[in-house]
Amino acid sequence: MTATQRRSSAHHIAAVRTRKHATALLLAGSLLALAGCSDSDTDTSSKPTSTPTAVSPSPSSTVDAEDAAVIAAYTSSWDAQTKAYSKASSAGTDLKKNTTLRALFDIEHDLEVMRKAGQVTTGKPVINPKVVKVTDGKIPKATLTDCVDTTDWILTDKASKKPVPLPTTRLIKYVSTATLEKWGKSWMVTKLTAQEQAC
Repeated sequence: MTATQRRSSAHHIAAVRTRKHATALLLAGSLLALAGCSDSDTDTSSKPTSTPTAVSPSPSSTVDAEDAAVIAAYTSSWDAQTKAYSKASSAGTDLKKNTTLRALFDIEHDLEVMRKAGQVTTGKPVINPKVVKVTDGKIPKATLTDCVDTTDWILTDKASKKPVPLPTTRLIKYVSTATLEKWGKSWMVTKLTAQEQAC
């Protein structure tokens, strides 16, 4: 693996980075950034992250609608990220629709690294977000947890169309958390953090 590939691996798709805010990640964030993660945890990890604490013990249509809106914004952000990584550019994507500039900073950095390395992604990640908490306030906030599966999301050399070799110790499925804020009527992803934990 070249130095460029290692650098790209350390910065790609919402990964576990030295900086705690990842994109999303890719965010979040996922393929390359997790190259440094140990795969000592298998897919049989405990399920607390996949069964988050309910927002309210009694189901309410308002809570359910808010949870759905949070998940829709998060999913929209991931869809836009996936499109951006597939061409190593955010141009022509809806990234700004549900992703704040703070979260976009990491994504744009990843995309720049990919462009310099001549790399793109093929396929798509599989996400399974669950809302953990929604809090009211001047700016309502939400947190959610996700199990991101990058099995079919492949880092590829743009010229040769061949997969870029990555460390076998990287996590293929990992726990990711996200924070969102409600700006007006829209939920915006403000932070994506990939956890060094398999799911």
